[in-house]
Amino acid sequence: MQGEVIELARSEMEKTVEAFRHELTRVRTGRASTGLVEGLHVNYYGAKTPIRQVASLAAPEPRLIVITPYDKTALHEIEKAIQSSDLGLTPQNDGKIIRIPIPELTQERRKELAKHVKKIAEDHRVGVRNHRRDANDMLKDLHKDKKITEDDLRGAEAKVQQFTTDFIEKLDKILAAKEAEIMEV
Repeated sequence: MQGEVIELARSEMEKTVEAFRHELTRVRTGRASTGLVEGLHVNYYGAKTPIRQVASLAAPEPRLIVITPYDKTALHEIEKAIQSSDLGLTPQNDGKIIRIPIPELTQERRKELAKHVKKIAEDHRVGVRNHRRDANDMLKDLHKDKKITEDDLRGAEAKVQQFTTDFIEKLDKILAAKEAEIMEV
């Protein structure tokens, strides 16, 4: 019983760390990454469609993203989706493909991005702590229902706390690496 609760907590904390990694791919740094535009949706024949389903994405150079639509009629809609996004990027349409040059970040913008990344990290730390709280609540319910002993409860809570500490350290390491990448000139 308690093993299932502990494993569930570990699994949920792992998912939180992966969600953090995935969310950081959408944060713009000084170099091109297809992750910047992967979250965009294109109005394709009246339906909001993920950009990956209507075009191939590539970053052939450190400061350039190239989008090649599978259907040339979607070119204008892809361009519109990029312009209306909050990425601050200007697409260049040559009739066949869309090129998105990634401009150099100013020092002020780098600091703003670093602050934004810290906020995202804190949100995910809270998520890990919420999983700890949920697991501890389940363990206390098991103890209250006399399904586990007091010693089992304390041991299980200690394991959950160790997972919490480990996963928050992972988040902090990922955050430090992303901040270094953002601040790199």
